Amino acid sequence: MFAARIVNYVDRMPKTMSGKYYGGQLLRSGGSPALHYGEASGAESTNDFVHKLRIALKELKESRSNLKIQGLSRLMLTTDVDHQWLTKECGELIAILAKSIDTARKNQRGMGS
Repeated sequence: MFAARIVNYVDRMPKTMSGKYYGGQLLRSGGSPALHYGEASGAESTNDFVHKLRIALKELKESRSNLKIQGLSRLMLTTDVDHQWLTKECGELIAILAKSIDTARKNQRGMGS
């Protein structure tokens, strides 16, 4: 699971000022999509479902940017297996959630026609 790997990855980050800053940000943005997805599963309406998925998507995009900054600044090495896995998984989750939002919106419009 993405969030669990984020926890372990952040715990290995350097304890420097930048490591603590980007690690803390990644812990928040990388952990919240799973929680928002759980909320979306119990959504009361399509609009509520889409809203919660959009929040999760926004957090994943923030995580992707954070991981990119870490790689470019060499805070964490892009050759690190966890960094590679998280970057790839984050991109895949972004694609999945974007498609889910699109599908929910299309289904909603189809029901109204």
